[in-house]
Order: sequence, then C-alpha cells, then structure tokens
Amino acid sequence: MTDHVADVRARGWRTLAALHARLDEALERALQSGFGLSVVEYTVLDTLARQDGWHMRMQQLAGAAMLSHSATTRLVTRLETRGLLSRYLCDDDRRGIYSTLTTDGKELLEQAHPVHDSALADALDAARADPELAPLVDALHALPHPGRRASIGR
Repeated sequence: MTDHVADVRARGWRTLAALHARLDEALERALQSGFGLSVVEYTVLDTLARQDGWHMRMQQLAGAAMLSHSATTRLVTRLETRGLLSRYLCDDDRRGIYSTLTTDGKELLEQAHPVHDSALADALDAARADPELAPLVDALHALPHPGRRASIGR
C-alpha cells in the first residue's frame, strides 16, 4: 500500500469518526434531556423492540450494542432497575439469559423514537453543511431502506 492510499484511508476514517461524534452528541443531548436515556440505552431498547416479541440472549444484545459482555450486563441491569426490560433464564440452557422489553420500556421507546429520529435528521442536515462531511451524509441518505430501492441523493 502506498503512502497516498494510507493517507486517504486515514483521512476517510477521521472524517467518519467526526461525523459519528457529531451524531452521537446530538442524539445523546436529545435522549438525555427528554427521556433520561443514553444513546446506547436507546439502542438496546430499540434492538429489543425490533425482535417482534422475541427475546435476545445477552451476547446477541452485546453485539447489537457494540459493547463488551460486562458492559452489556451493567447496562441491562440499569435498564432492568428502571423497569424498562426484564431478564430471565433460557429454558433449554440455564447458562443463557434472555432480555425482553417491558410495557414501560415499549412506552418509553415509543415516546423517544420520534425525538431520536428528529435529532438524527437535524444533526445530519447540520453535518451536510460541512464540505468534508457532506459526502458521507449523502452516502447515508443513498443507503437502501427496507421496502425502498437505493436512491442517489435525497
């Protein structure tokens, strides 16, 4: 790999990290102020909600939230203490622990979801004004959505 290719990749990674930091900060502000949720707590609740009534093992949840097993356990304990999810042992493997949303967790997620989506849209629009970040924002908008073919631009 030439130095030029390595420089381009490093610059791309720094740009991606800068966009992620902006989005994460905006989402954290919106979710904390409105619902007392961190971005990762919201991610866990949203991930569980997308299971359509199914539960998830802790290691699956750790992967979805991009956390270590111990960090996931602490996070799930906090959410369980708040009454937003529950844990129970797997019937066929007593070592396995499942997590599922409670009614309170579903209700809080329903309230937080539009705020999350609005904060994300606003943060992406603001990031698009930065010439260095605009191509990444455009690439995100071009990603295919369920039920929709990939589009170019918005």
